[in-house]
Amino acid sequence: MNARPPRADLLALGTDTLAALANRGLVKRAAKDLDAGTGPEVGHADDGSVLGAHPDGTRTRLPVGAGLDAAECSCAAPGVCRHLIGLVLAYQRTYEAAASPAEPVWSPGEFDDEQLTAALGRASLAAARRAFDAGYTATVHHGGEGRPAPWVELAGCTVRFPVPHGLGHALTDAAAHRRGETIALAVWAFRAADALTGDGGTAHVQVSIGGPAPATLPADDARLDEALALADELLLDGVSHATPVFTAQLGRAATALSRSALHWPAAAIAELRDQVDAYAARDTRYAAATAAELVAELHARRRAATLDRPGALGTREPADTPLRRVRLVALGCRISGRAAAERTAQVYFAQPDGGIALVLRRRWDLTEGQHLVGADLAARRVLGSPLRALATANVVSETISRSAGRTVTIGRGRVAATSVTPLGSAWSDLPDTLRVRDAAAHLRAWDDRPPALIRPRVAADTARVLEVASVDPPSYDAAEQRLEAVVRDPSGTGTLLRAEHDPACPGRLDALAEALGGGQVRYVSGLLTRRHGRPVLEPLAVLTPDGPVVPDLAPGDGTGVLGPVAGARAAGDPIIHALETGLAALAELLHTGLRASGPAARDRLASAAAQLRRTGLLGGAALLDSLAAALADGTAAEAVRAWADAAVHLLVALEQHQENDFADRIGPRL
Repeated sequence: MNARPPRADLLALGTDTLAALANRGLVKRAAKDLDAGTGPEVGHADDGSVLGAHPDGTRTRLPVGAGLDAAECSCAAPGVCRHLIGLVLAYQRTYEAAASPAEPVWSPGEFDDEQLTAALGRASLAAARRAFDAGYTATVHHGGEGRPAPWVELAGCTVRFPVPHGLGHALTDAAAHRRGETIALAVWAFRAADALTGDGGTAHVQVSIGGPAPATLPADDARLDEALALADELLLDGVSHATPVFTAQLGRAATALSRSALHWPAAAIAELRDQVDAYAARDTRYAAATAAELVAELHARRRAATLDRPGALGTREPADTPLRRVRLVALGCRISGRAAAERTAQVYFAQPDGGIALVLRRRWDLTEGQHLVGADLAARRVLGSPLRALATANVVSETISRSAGRTVTIGRGRVAATSVTPLGSAWSDLPDTLRVRDAAAHLRAWDDRPPALIRPRVAADTARVLEVASVDPPSYDAAEQRLEAVVRDPSGTGTLLRAEHDPACPGRLDALAEALGGGQVRYVSGLLTRRHGRPVLEPLAVLTPDGPVVPDLAPGDGTGVLGPVAGARAAGDPIIHALETGLAALAELLHTGLRASGPAARDRLASAAAQLRRTGLLGGAALLDSLAAALADGTAAEAVRAWADAAVHLLVALEQHQENDFADRIGPRL
């Protein structure tokens, strides 16, 4: 064996990392060539570069201190080819006995700006500095024993550091022209996280980085205040009195916020415009409670921006980030839509390399008399494949872009730019951020999350795959048209699986009951939440030994036998009832307008306040009393402020109470 010391960076390139740089097919082919004795002959240059001489005459070179994207190969294939992968594998087999023991915990925050400039170039650092000056958020995942290599989740992409102390081998799913910029942003995120945790050993840390001082943001703040003023005008006049001119103003405000990269308030004001449009069209999408929550959200985000501007308002990343080759693992599909107007399919995907979930949306407008359900849509082609296949597939695409809100757009691009293959065992290989083996422990990590009103507006935030050890027999609540079953994970935690009937997918409950009744469920994907301390999962797909089942795309008319009828329902929670009564009174005020409120509206507020007092929610009751007083004797500005105070308070109280255990009632403290 060559006496030259082995290169630790090449020995640290695992199979998953090589597959991310190329694809698994090339890695397998290169390994087969080695097994067959047709791999490259490994040599060394004087400068430490590793050389490969392949039987087909191809010559490859792996320079020191650079990643495979900077390697050289004499073949005509673009990017990281099978020859380069083969040389890495051959090198590893040559030096496998010299492999170093497991690397202790390290942090990419160790790289200084001089090293970043040398590795990434001045242009990349300049672009990263502009993003830093605007401000951004990141979730930092430190590596360590039993955990993947260090990685960072940015708003539009992920960055991983699979080789300890090896900046040249950092991986990002951003497009090539943004590679250096995103790596620099990830390193700065690690620095910020290390400063917060001290030793850098904390598994996951969320950080807000950079950004100008508030005094330097007059233009953005003015746009935000203009949008909030429109919401307040709607609150004063009422949704029922909104004009088409006002609706157009909401649309322009959403566009202005989006151009300023204030993504979360832009999305909220756009949804508020849709609610006003729906009411004007007498569309069933309109709900006064939803409109009230959106107005409260805008107030909450404006207030929270003084403490965490990037987190409350959305990062300053581009609205869409083009990615390079990305592998996605389908988690199932959700069908929704109004009976006679449209259908929407939301295909949920896991991005294993990023440890996050994403959503692909596709909408179909219905013509008069047309009736489509999930089973009909299952045959519709999306990205060249039937929807039923796409919802249970591995997807590899080179023409994909990801929004800050984690929705994805996949283009057709050139031939073979997107491949769709069967799911196989991909769920079992998902990272722990997506694959849940202990639902109770997984949900405890959410305890420190901010309220939903000011959390980032990201799609599929709760999409997970739950490993199943056993399934209790399902039961059916005929009054609620809801199927429930308890599934237990390997830790013994029982998660309540809950699905409700929807006319847009009438076969949903029948297919779910059949899949669960087989007794051999391996995994269930769905949207994971917590109700009174208990994990609850709304299923998207069920993986059985016979393959995946997507209930929303299943055939059937909803007339099947769904098992035993559920027992008597538990009595309603008086705290939830009191909070919902207060919120209903606030939603009614938004619908009719504060200016049009009279004694009847104040009486409803007084009644709701009395219910809150009876359940010990004294703070919420006092806020409703203050609103009633402002409506009677205060100015318009005072009434708006009092409404927002009450709405934010009650919404946060309701969210916290619904999530926490009954044994830990939070009501008296709110």
